[in-house]
Amino acid sequence: MAIRALVFDTFGTLVDWRSGVAREAESRLPGIDGGAFADAWRAYYQPSMEAVRSGRRPFADLDTLQAESVDALLVEFGHADAAAEVRRDLVLAWHRLDAWSEVPAAMAALRQKFVLAPLSNGHVRLIVALARRNGLVFDAVLGAEFSRDYKPKPALYRDAVTALGYAAAEILMVAAHSSDLAAAAGEGLSTAHIARPRENGPAGGETGPAVPVTYAASDLADLARQLGG
Repeated sequence: MAIRALVFDTFGTLVDWRSGVAREAESRLPGIDGGAFADAWRAYYQPSMEAVRSGRRPFADLDTLQAESVDALLVEFGHADAAAEVRRDLVLAWHRLDAWSEVPAAMAALRQKFVLAPLSNGHVRLIVALARRNGLVFDAVLGAEFSRDYKPKPALYRDAVTALGYAAAEILMVAAHSSDLAAAAGEGLSTAHIARPRENGPAGGETGPAVPVTYAASDLADLARQLGG
């Protein structure tokens, strides 16, 4: 089947979360190692969502989960006395992340031919902020807030198919994380892996897919070329 729509993972795939969080932490917390702070915060990310995925707690959006995580993180990094406004601003750092350099132009090219939507663990307010900051234009916003769950739970991929109204194979899940793509493929979506070797800073990132995919690309511009966008 021909591809009709692309749905995108956001953090790591479209935007550089680590550099942005590190920059914001260093500007608000004197003497902090921003990279270490970003890495430690990211380590809270999956466990915080797993509490929702497992049913141990009701759905809470990513800002709520990040606010809970940052309290523990500030204790860990010796800033337990950080003011409430600093804590709020650190959570909003995730709304001010920069896109990888090729993303805005590649997205504009892809939108000439395909329907585009984020399929993210981020909620609408967060995704809108990232889109406006980076000049990204989406045709819809899909993901956790509507499914009331977090990837890689099947509901997110199924709900995207329902919302867009195309056959699952006509929708291309685009991500820099093989686990996300494996889950999407399990629900019948086509898949595209984007290499992000610098996603995790010195720890690297995925340079290629660890699972079978429909497309493998060196970056989003490469995917746009492969799709004729």
